[in-house]
Amino acid sequence: MAHRFEITKDVEVGATPEEVWEAIATGPGMDSWFMGQTEVEPRAGGRARWSIGGYTADSTVNTWDPPRRFVNTGMEGPDGSFHRFDYQIEAGGSGRTTIRYVHSGMLGEDWEAEYEGMSEGDPMYLHKLVEYLTYFSGRFAVGIDAQGPTAADREYAMWVFRRGLGMSDEAAEGDQVRLTPDGLEPIEGVVDYVSPSFLGVRSTDALYRFIYGFDGTVMVGHHLFADDADAEGARRGWQNWLMRLFGASDGAVASK
Repeated sequence: MAHRFEITKDVEVGATPEEVWEAIATGPGMDSWFMGQTEVEPRAGGRARWSIGGYTADSTVNTWDPPRRFVNTGMEGPDGSFHRFDYQIEAGGSGRTTIRYVHSGMLGEDWEAEYEGMSEGDPMYLHKLVEYLTYFSGRFAVGIDAQGPTAADREYAMWVFRRGLGMSDEAAEGDQVRLTPDGLEPIEGVVDYVSPSFLGVRSTDALYRFIYGFDGTVMVGHHLFADDADAEGARRGWQNWLMRLFGASDGAVASK
């Protein structure tokens, strides 16, 4: 049986409505802060397609009103589940713009775990949208999504992430850090997001996210803005890093 849900959040950003529209209603814009890859047919009734790994989901553009409102609704699953994303954009004073985000629909059998995950994940992605518009507006990123094994315990998994990045347990939002992931180039940046399931770092040319998924999967969701970014090489490097970091079980981490 499907369960109805709704998550609503307002954020403000120092960007024009047109810049916000490009970020939330175009494929290159979405790929610069959201997970996976997105394609959008720019018209009411058009098709939007979102893909990550081997999974693809289609949706319909219900409202196309640039630069004020963008709504798209995913196809309904066999159990009645679906997702609708509604972005309302309103210009404010002094170059500020407000975004009202409404994520609604129906969730399926594992709805409690999924809703808990979205309740923490949606605010993180909206924060990343604000980071993108604040520090990288007008630039488009290469998205890097990679998954590792499943971890039995969230607190332990986030500790392993910090250990694998050479990052202290005390590092908090706003702190300057130097990440040293084994097998990858060091990263100089600032901690820009910390929550129970997410750890974020922003560098001069990338947004990095280290994630504990609602199903226990450990993953990364990065966005590389450098012109010479090697998408496949970076994805492979981070995938291998996840497997090395979480592959050796000590009872708290189990292979997927």
